[in-house]
Amino acid sequence: MDISFNLVVVQIFNGIVLGMIYVILAMGLTIVWGMMDIINFSHGLFYTLGAYFAYSIVSLTGNFWLSLVCVPLCMALIGMFLERVLLRKLYGMNVLYQILMTCGIALVGRELVLLTYGPVGKSFFTPRILEGTFLLGSLFFPKYRVFVLVVAVVITIVMYLFIEKTKFGSIIRAGTEDKEMVSSLGINISMAFFLTFALAMALAGLSGVLAAPMRGINPFMDISILGICFAVVIIGGMGSFTGAILGGLIAGIAQSIVGIFWPSASVIIIFIMMILVILIKPRGLLGVRD
Repeated sequence: MDISFNLVVVQIFNGIVLGMIYVILAMGLTIVWGMMDIINFSHGLFYTLGAYFAYSIVSLTGNFWLSLVCVPLCMALIGMFLERVLLRKLYGMNVLYQILMTCGIALVGRELVLLTYGPVGKSFFTPRILEGTFLLGSLFFPKYRVFVLVVAVVITIVMYLFIEKTKFGSIIRAGTEDKEMVSSLGINISMAFFLTFALAMALAGLSGVLAAPMRGINPFMDISILGICFAVVIIGGMGSFTGAILGGLIAGIAQSIVGIFWPSASVIIIFIMMILVILIKPRGLLGVRD
């Protein structure tokens, strides 16, 4: 196979962009899993809802930028409702109850999407201002993907500063390692869980908005993205914010590079890497918990 240098460079760039989408998703999943001990199988649903809500907003208003603001807020509100009404009753219970509950939420949510939007996927067009490409020598980089990369990097930096430099961030970090200790210090752990879950769902919804113009929208998009998201968290290490970043970039770049040589194995490679990491380092590359 004749593989050009330009193709490899462009695919690495595409892999970084895709990886940053995974990073935003994984950040939300890892803080919920690490701090709340909730294995959230409905995480992919919020990715799907984010994409469909953005589709509705753009269809009604023609304003893509409005969806970047409104969708995360809507997902956070839905997350607050689910945490307060359903998930709060499961804290401290057997993990199987969490799995059944979150799987049930995902199934109900998917059926609601099917009833509302139908089984046929939707096209989500790139905003007009972000159409076209940037030319760098003989390399072409789509403007929208550059935009996604910039936004994802900004979000990652903001989240890092939030986790590392704020009081609530320190509660999240401490709760990831020992939530009983956090509770014993007089901190309202229930409110911390409430806000943490809302933040995680906002991030999932935002990733759906950013991915929609690149990958399209369909009611079953949560299934594939959920498995990848769990794999990213496991590769990076549960409870590690930096691990989520590392795992997402590894998964995205590996998927894009393998796609050049063997497109049908571009997703499989992520799970092969996950298995290898588990065998060599069960906590993940930067994990703080088993």
